[in-house]
Amino acid sequence: MSSEVYAPGLEGIIAGETAISTVEGGLRYRGYPIAELAENTQYEEVAYLLLYGELPTRRELESFRRRLDEARLLPGELVRFLRSLPPGIPYMDVMRTAVSMLAHFDLGYRSWPSEPTAAGALERCIQSTRRIAERLLAQMASCLAAYYRLCRGLEPLSPRSGLSHAAQFFYQLNGEVPDELAVRACDVSLILYAEHEFNASTFTARVITSTMSDPYSAVVGALGALKGPLHGGANEHVMPLLRRIGSPERVETVLQEMLARKERVMGFGHRVYKTGDLRARILTQWAKRLAEQRGETLWEDIAQRVEDYLRQQKNLYPNLDWPAGRLYYYLGLPMELYTPIFALSRVAGWCAHVVEQWQANRLIRPRARYIGPPLRPVVPLEAR
Repeated sequence: MSSEVYAPGLEGIIAGETAISTVEGGLRYRGYPIAELAENTQYEEVAYLLLYGELPTRRELESFRRRLDEARLLPGELVRFLRSLPPGIPYMDVMRTAVSMLAHFDLGYRSWPSEPTAAGALERCIQSTRRIAERLLAQMASCLAAYYRLCRGLEPLSPRSGLSHAAQFFYQLNGEVPDELAVRACDVSLILYAEHEFNASTFTARVITSTMSDPYSAVVGALGALKGPLHGGANEHVMPLLRRIGSPERVETVLQEMLARKERVMGFGHRVYKTGDLRARILTQWAKRLAEQRGETLWEDIAQRVEDYLRQQKNLYPNLDWPAGRLYYYLGLPMELYTPIFALSRVAGWCAHVVEQWQANRLIRPRARYIGPPLRPVVPLEAR
């Protein structure tokens, strides 16, 4: 009998080791519980933690923020490219191509080691990856905001130094910084989206890195994986569903119809979390605060009834995308930005995994179980 183990989708398979995060016993980044990070840190501190292994001191954080500010300005060639795009291009496609283009205008990247296994090259790869990660943290946000404005006939805005990462994004998007509650709610969402062990896009980045390819290629691949609706994108379906339901009294009717048609309720269920996603519970509180401030509590009432029904009838619990879709709506953000914002946050986690893969690399090359025809001879063309 074969000792091979086959798990569709690699479910339950341990495919590597990581010191970056774990979902066992509650999500933790580098040992820190996600609830404490969401309560006591800003996104930049979490990004630093993921990339460098420890929470920054005040001096390290100030230096990190200065480096991000210095990197935010986009190359003029990239802005011209964004202007040239035809209307209607999906934002995730734009982000994917923009990251690839950014590599060409990164002078430091041109010295990427051609032989990463040569003496001293490994440490240069690690240091270069961290520098590229900081550049992408800054420039992906600037790129998304610039393309958003260009699509509306507006000129991109230059970054304003001294703002937090979340506040900077709002400023480059709309030319103003919203109130403190809005900025903090967005900041918390970035923290919660920043990292999640061996999810599909992160694993994609690690597979690419394992071939000794470069960080830009790894992030482009990760963006391609995140674009798929089974990984990213669920947050974009939240408000359309709530509007379709319309009132708390219609929840049961609409969901019964959906389930009868075997429609998937996006934002519910998770490959890892079977009894609820702590991140969803944390962000739900911020969504409720924003809803109350903006007089949008109807959607929270409907959302709660949806949660109750699916928990009781299907033992399904919301994941992070469920409150995120509502929270971004309350922040006045257009739906096409929701998944790209996920990417803006997760790039810190992707790059942390790229660094870790470099530190103990082995080519990721699993086997497949063959289910094709048995051994058979090739019949000459004349006899077929």
